[in-house]
Amino acid sequence: MTSHTNAMPTPQAEAQRLESCYPVLGALSASAHARLLHSAQWMRVPAGAMLFDDRQACEGFPFVVEGTVRVSKCAPSGRELPLYRVGPGETCIISSSCLLGHEDYNARGVTESDTLLMLLPKAVFDEMMAERPFRDFVFHLFAERIADLMQLIEEVAFRKLDQRLAALLLGKGRVLHVTHQQLADELGSVREIVSRLLKSFAEQGLVKLAREQVEIIDPSGLRRMASEGKGAA
Repeated sequence: MTSHTNAMPTPQAEAQRLESCYPVLGALSASAHARLLHSAQWMRVPAGAMLFDDRQACEGFPFVVEGTVRVSKCAPSGRELPLYRVGPGETCIISSSCLLGHEDYNARGVTESDTLLMLLPKAVFDEMMAERPFRDFVFHLFAERIADLMQLIEEVAFRKLDQRLAALLLGKGRVLHVTHQQLADELGSVREIVSRLLKSFAEQGLVKLAREQVEIIDPSGLRRMASEGKGAA
């Protein structure tokens, strides 16, 4: 975690919120439970803060109580491919894999909103892995994240960008207040290509474009494109 995050005390109310998000903590042995709460490092982090970056040492295991952390893989060119998001009750497999493998981070984590999290120091994380409920919890969510990442790989490798863009636009309401750059970031693409595809969508009567806004005109047509890949290449 980067040094600009702000540590905060661990009041009883925050400990209760932690356990409501992560019920597995209640299944720990009394000694392990007390050790975890005593070692907890609380942080309240503003939106847009970088929690960790590529080649940075992993200092602990984060428990998100409030807010969202976006984890992305970054290229030297500056392009990013979003891998997953971590919300309350979820875990970051990049952090767990780095801790388990004694490796540095190989991705970037940035808060998308004001975030409250508890960081469990590496030494205590190692101790908690001896507790079966905690170990099962880590590996279960690890498996779920791996499945999500395999789906992402399939999307990027085998689906055309117009299909992925059409799918991204669906399910967010009739009007999306979003920039072309934000859509490109979500797709791991570049703004110019996304803008070209959106213009093509507009010419086909699928969407209507305005400044930082995309209005869905033909959701059925977008669904067909998302599933069949018909449209601009």
